Amino acid sequence: MQAAAKSQMTNLETIKGAIAAKIDAANFTSWIAPLSFDVVDNVLVLGAQNQFSVDFINSVHANVLADVAASFGLGLKVVVRSAKAKVVPVANDNNTQVYAPVAPVANTAVAFDAFVTSDENMFVVSACKKLAAGLVAFSPLFIYGVAGCGKSLLAECICCAAQGKVVKMSGAQFVSEFTRSLKEHNVFAFKDFCRKCETFILDDVQALSGKKASTEEFLQLVVDLRNAGKNVVITSNAAPSNLTGFDRHAQGLMASGLVADVVAPNAYVKSVMLKRAGVKSDVADVLVKRIANDGHQIAGVATKIKAYVDLMGTDVDMEIAQRLLADTLQIVKTPNAMVKDMCEKLAVSYDAVCGSGRSRSLVLARQIMMVVLKEATQLSLSEIGNFVGGRDHATVLYAIKQIEKQKANDLVLAAQIQQLVAECK
Repeated sequence: MQAAAKSQMTNLETIKGAIAAKIDAANFTSWIAPLSFDVVDNVLVLGAQNQFSVDFINSVHANVLADVAASFGLGLKVVVRSAKAKVVPVANDNNTQVYAPVAPVANTAVAFDAFVTSDENMFVVSACKKLAAGLVAFSPLFIYGVAGCGKSLLAECICCAAQGKVVKMSGAQFVSEFTRSLKEHNVFAFKDFCRKCETFILDDVQALSGKKASTEEFLQLVVDLRNAGKNVVITSNAAPSNLTGFDRHAQGLMASGLVADVVAPNAYVKSVMLKRAGVKSDVADVLVKRIANDGHQIAGVATKIKAYVDLMGTDVDMEIAQRLLADTLQIVKTPNAMVKDMCEKLAVSYDAVCGSGRSRSLVLARQIMMVVLKEATQLSLSEIGNFVGGRDHATVLYAIKQIEKQKANDLVLAAQIQQLVAECK
């Protein structure tokens, strides 16, 4: 009996190895390895944890599995594994799978009012509110923007306002939890946990970059939830087409719903955030010019000022603010300093920009600087021309028109200019 069991175990491992050679590693690890393997009446019986897994395997992998089984003279059957069924023990066999996140995050009540909306962000905020209310059906909703623009805050607002069950994970958490479910042999329970919700939110999808198995698992999750009429919300630091470490299929799937960008906090947003923390209007108006357009930093400043008021029992005037925030406030940039900073970022020399060179890359860099100075300062066109080598009013106007035409067809250029403007303000 022991010899027969050992022989059968060896045969099952051989069959499993043959399947692994036919299916890519990510799919094999996610879907095939956790199955129980048995041979009953010349039929290879694969036991899955639930009906969802059975249906998926039959629809995606049945042909490959049947071919491998046939090569061993066996038929094929994929069934829901019974807790009482006697099967030959295999490495990944779990008759009962239970999954729970290592550290469930308690939902904090965050309303959409917590996100200060500017005109530029009205569209994305409206989309988030409609999705949370269940009034629209675009899935996935892909929200992207630079660090500190508020995309994670919007995701949290959706989480608190959405109808039905919500599952929210960071990209790093998704990778960690998926990997843990593989090691603990409860990957099907993990899949069920992610799918049994009305809204799934993944914050910072870029954390999946280069992690093939986790990416494949997440993409299949997006497809399954979308097909079931559920909502998927994804946040990222870049648009789908600009994400590195993802192939075209992944980029296309993430862009197949609604893609919306979040603009970094402008002067109005910064002012409102500071005033909500108790900063006087006149002080707030001065501070916004010397605080970076970064929501994290602005929140930190607001917290520091509020703590000072609570602890010291006195209002914060400009003198106190400058002393209190000496490590945070930026030195006001001059237009000349802005041009020099942009020279570094655009990889051109300051002398070349102010010179008479006419190479294509140099002209483009010079024109970008003119547009940025126009949007980030109150300088006249003639004054802008003076800071980029003494160009006249007509040259600056022509440069602005040329860049505006290119921005309409080049989203990368538009985003680059937007970022430079935010850094100069």
